[in-house]
Amino acid sequence: MLGLWLCCILLEAGNSPAYAQELLSGGRIEEIRVEGGQRIEPETVRSYLRVNPGDNFDPIALDKSLKSIFATGLFADVTLQRDGGALIVKVVENPIINQIAFEGNDRLDNKTLESEVILRPRVVFTRTKVQKDTQRILELYRRSGRFAATVEPKVIQLPQNRVDLVFEIAEGELTGINAINFIGNREFSDGRLREAIATSESAFYRFLSTTDTYDPDRLTFDRELLRRFYLSEGYADFRVNSVVAELAPNREGFIITFTVVEGDRYNFGKIDVQTTLRKLDPEQVRDALLTEEGETYDASAVEDSVSNLTDAVGNLGYAFVDIRPRTERDTQMRTIDIVYDIQEGPKVFVERIDIEGNTRTLDEVIRREFRLVEGDAFNSTKLRRSRRRIQRLGFFQTVAVDNVEGSTPDRTIVKVDVEEQSTGDISFGAGFSTQSGPLASVGIRERNLLGRGQDLRFNVSVAGSGSQADVSFTEPYFLDRDLAAGVDIFRVTSEDDNGRAFDEKRLGFSLRAGYAITEDIRHVARYTLEDSEISNVDSDAAIQIRSEEGTSLRSSIGNDFTYDTRDSQFDAHEGEVVRLRTTLAGLGGDRHFFKTSLAGGYYYTVADDWTFSTRGEVGQIIGLGEDTRIADRFFVGGSRPRGFEVGGMSPRDRKSDDALGANQFYSGTLELTFPLGLPEDFDIRGRVFTDVGASFGIDGSDAGVDDSSKPRVTVGTGLSWNSPFGPIIIDLGYAVVKEDFDKTEILNFSFGTNF
Repeated sequence: MLGLWLCCILLEAGNSPAYAQELLSGGRIEEIRVEGGQRIEPETVRSYLRVNPGDNFDPIALDKSLKSIFATGLFADVTLQRDGGALIVKVVENPIINQIAFEGNDRLDNKTLESEVILRPRVVFTRTKVQKDTQRILELYRRSGRFAATVEPKVIQLPQNRVDLVFEIAEGELTGINAINFIGNREFSDGRLREAIATSESAFYRFLSTTDTYDPDRLTFDRELLRRFYLSEGYADFRVNSVVAELAPNREGFIITFTVVEGDRYNFGKIDVQTTLRKLDPEQVRDALLTEEGETYDASAVEDSVSNLTDAVGNLGYAFVDIRPRTERDTQMRTIDIVYDIQEGPKVFVERIDIEGNTRTLDEVIRREFRLVEGDAFNSTKLRRSRRRIQRLGFFQTVAVDNVEGSTPDRTIVKVDVEEQSTGDISFGAGFSTQSGPLASVGIRERNLLGRGQDLRFNVSVAGSGSQADVSFTEPYFLDRDLAAGVDIFRVTSEDDNGRAFDEKRLGFSLRAGYAITEDIRHVARYTLEDSEISNVDSDAAIQIRSEEGTSLRSSIGNDFTYDTRDSQFDAHEGEVVRLRTTLAGLGGDRHFFKTSLAGGYYYTVADDWTFSTRGEVGQIIGLGEDTRIADRFFVGGSRPRGFEVGGMSPRDRKSDDALGANQFYSGTLELTFPLGLPEDFDIRGRVFTDVGASFGIDGSDAGVDDSSKPRVTVGTGLSWNSPFGPIIIDLGYAVVKEDFDKTEILNFSFGTNF
C-alpha cells in the first residue's frame, strides 16, 4: 500500500524524474497550504496533519497525515501535492445534511424512524452512515414483521454544499407465519405444543394480535417456553435441537420448524433434606417442599421448593444459606431422587442498589418493590422475587436485575436496568348482554401518574337499562407502607328492568384500603356513603316497593378477603378461589343492615384441556332494627344460577308479580369444560353444567308473597370464546326443578371488548 501511495504522490507531483528524486530524497517543508475548503478552516485541516513547516518531506509521516484527515469523516476526497518547498493539501468537503425526510412510511411514523437513524440535520453526510441507517430502518421493519420492506436513500443536491436526504420506503405486507411444525414430538400433538409457545400461525381473526408475525427474538423465547413446558411434564431430558424459519418463495410468510427430542418421562423418587447447619433440624423446614415422591417430575416445583426453603430457613434466623438441589437420575426406573442440601452461604451484604433506565418512574417506586435494602444480607431468592415484583408493576417493557462485586469481597452491588413503556390507556368498549341489552363504554386510565405509581381512571358506561360513571384514584403505597389506598366517586342509574318495577339512581363515594396478607391472600376495607333514590314506581307495583319510593342515605363499611390461586380469571384450568365479603350499614344515614356473602371455586384439570370445576356461594342480609330494603337485597339469577332471570327465583308479590329481592340465597355449580375439536387457535371451549340454588326470605312478608327455600335445579350447556373482540360467553340453561312463580330464561349471552 505504501508503494502504491508513493506512486500516486509521484504522479500528482509531476512526471519529472528529478522532481520524484527530490521528493524521495527529502527536503524541508517551508509552508503548508490548504485548498478547496468551504466551511472548514485551514487551521482545522492543518491540526490533523502529522507534519509541520520545518519538517522533512517524510513519506511515512505524509501517509499518516492523509489517513488522519480521512478519518475525520469531513471530506469526500483528500490529495497531497508538493510545489517546491510547499506542501499543498487539496480537500473536497462532504456535504452537510439540510434535512432528512421519509416517504412511503405508513406503519411506522417519522418519530419512530428518526429515533433509529444516526444522521441528523446539520450533520456531515457520508455514504457509509447512509448505508448503516438504511440497514437500521430495514431491521426496524423486520422486527415489526415486514421482511419484504425495501429502503432506497435519495440525495438531493442543494447550493452551498448541502443535501437533502430522503429515504424512500416500500413497506410491503406483514410477513406472517404460514405454518408451525414440530419434528420429534411423540407425547404431545403439534396443536398442544403450539399452545405452549408465544408465536402463532397467521389467521384472519388475529388482526388484533402481533404474535403471528415473524420475530427471531420471539422464537428464542419459544425455545425456552418449550423447555419449561416439557420439564413441567416430567421430561427431564428434553431439548430443542433446532429451530428453522424458512421464508416462503412468495416472501409472504415463514414456515417454522422445531426439531425436538422429548426423552423419557420421569417421576420424583426419594425426596430428602440435608444440612450441615448447627441446630437446624431438616424436619423443621420439610413442609416448605412442593415436591412429593411418586409425582410427575416438575422442574418449576423444584425451583419453588428452593425458594420456600430459603424463606423458611431465613425465618429461623439463618441469613446466609446456599440451598442446592442434588439430583440422581435412575434411567431404568425413570425416577429422579432429590436431596435439598442446605449449606452455609458466603456472608455477603448489599452495599447499594443502582437503578438505571427509569426516565419517568421515580426511583422510590422501584425500590419499594425490592425485598432487599442496602445493608441486608444478600439473598438470591429475594433478588428474583424483587425482579418479578418490579415486572408485575406493568410500567416497564424489560427489567434486568443483577449483582456485581462491591468495594470489598463481602459487599455486592445490585444493578437494576429497566426500559420504560407506555402506562396510559384510552379504551372504548361495546357489548351486549341478555340482562342489560346493548352497552358502550369509554375509559381513560393512567397507571403511573407523574411517575409515582399512582393509578387514576375515569369510566363512563351506557347500557340499554341504565348508565354508570365513576372516577377512581389509588395510591399503592399510602404513607410509604405496603398499603393501597384509594377513593371512588360514582353515579349509577338503572331503569325499570331485571324484574324491578322502579327506577333507581345512586350517587356516592367510597374510601378503600387494601394490602396483601400473603402472595395469594388480599384484604380490602372500604367505607361507602351513598345517596339512593327510587322513582317512577309502577302504579300497580307491590306495596313493599311503593313504600320505599323516595330517597335514602347509606353509610357503610365493608371488608373483602380474597384467596386466589387460579391460573386465569376468565378460563381457569387450575387453582382455587375463596372470597368473603361483608358490609355493615348504619354508621349514620337511614339504612341499617349487615350483609355478607361467601363464594368459592375449585378448578382441576382432569385430562388434556379438560377442566372440572365446582363453585358455590351463599349470602345473607339482616336488617338492624328495621326491615331490609329492596335495593339492598339479593337478586340472583342470570348467570348465578343459569336458567333463571335476574331475580327470577326471588320472593314475588302475587298480585303485581314483582320480584322483591331476598334476604338469603345459595347457589352451586358443577361444570366440565372441554375442547370442541376446533383448531386450538380459535380458543373456543364447550361446557356442560348443572346449577342449583334458591333465594328466599323477606322482612314483613305476608300471605300475598310467594316465597320458597326449596332448591331449584338447572342443567345446560354452553361455550366460551376468548375472541379478538374480548370474551364471549353463551349458555343455554334449562330449569328442571323450579317453583310455579319463578321466571326462567334459557339463553344467557354476553360479550364485550376494549379497543
